Amino acid sequence: MASNKDINTENVQFFEGVEKLLEVWFTSSHGEDHKGDLRDIPRHRWESLLKIVRCEIISFCRNDDIEAYVLSESSMFVAKRRLILKTCGTTTPLQCIVALLDLVEEYTGFDEVEDLFYSRKNYKRPELQMSPHCAFEEEVALLDTIFSDGEAYCLGNADKNCWYLYTLNRGKSSQSPKEPDQTLEILMTNLNTDIMSIFTRERCSSAAEATQKSGIDKIIPNMNIDDFLFEPCGYSMNGVAKNGSYMTIHITPEPEFSYVSFETNIPEENYADVIERVLKAFKPENFVVIMFANKASIAANTPREFKQASYLNFDGEWLRDDIQYCRFKDYDLICAFYSKFPS
Repeated sequence: MASNKDINTENVQFFEGVEKLLEVWFTSSHGEDHKGDLRDIPRHRWESLLKIVRCEIISFCRNDDIEAYVLSESSMFVAKRRLILKTCGTTTPLQCIVALLDLVEEYTGFDEVEDLFYSRKNYKRPELQMSPHCAFEEEVALLDTIFSDGEAYCLGNADKNCWYLYTLNRGKSSQSPKEPDQTLEILMTNLNTDIMSIFTRERCSSAAEATQKSGIDKIIPNMNIDDFLFEPCGYSMNGVAKNGSYMTIHITPEPEFSYVSFETNIPEENYADVIERVLKAFKPENFVVIMFANKASIAANTPREFKQASYLNFDGEWLRDDIQYCRFKDYDLICAFYSKFPS
């Protein structure tokens, strides 16, 4: 995605499209009758928190279930008990966690973290990041000072192409029943240059035009789309639907470091059609698929399907280089790496 980038024909200024993704589920020690709601936190307090992260709000949409913020560096989603903060570039989301916990307790009374997921793909230029985000080990060390029961994972090839995850390993689940939850991410690199040119001011005069030309509006129908086309290039969008479903896409189009991320939590028994629509829209040479689902979700069996040779085959257009499957306390996870079949 895209904050403003200074570009000239001889020297393209590097931008790190890879996002740091923080998802936190809150609860209360006072039990199920607690009426807290993260959406009660006023906007100006979110704006103050995001200053710590080094980004700002540039657009907003909402419905009865979820609030969606387009940020100068990616997105933030706020639901009753869940916060998703996804930021790219040289942002510092982990620096805000302590302030976040205090803010949430002040306005909602939520005084416990029920679940936490921090994840990211490996950076293209890690040396440009700011502490604690220069290395995953440094990120884990900071998180371990806040949470006593965290565990860290590296999936894929740590020396080349990998995905990092930090999550909590609580001794027991929450007493309340888990609500259905699932997340699909597709992280794409080395993208089709003609398609990427859509997300420049030279090719499109508005975000709506880029959304329509690229077919983003058709990936998941019936989403209320809030999109933004940066100057001179780069694109972000959030989409929200009923029952708290969302979709978000962020695009860094420069050929030297092109990157696209797609994420959604729509409930599906099988995501093959969604994944295929994403891949046809962007035509990456390399991509990673990450799928989380808890046992209450209709997507609970999806991770097992990835093990089948026929799943994500797409006429042999992409090769699966690696696949890893993890089972956590409440969630199953699949992480699969793909590359374009040699022509």
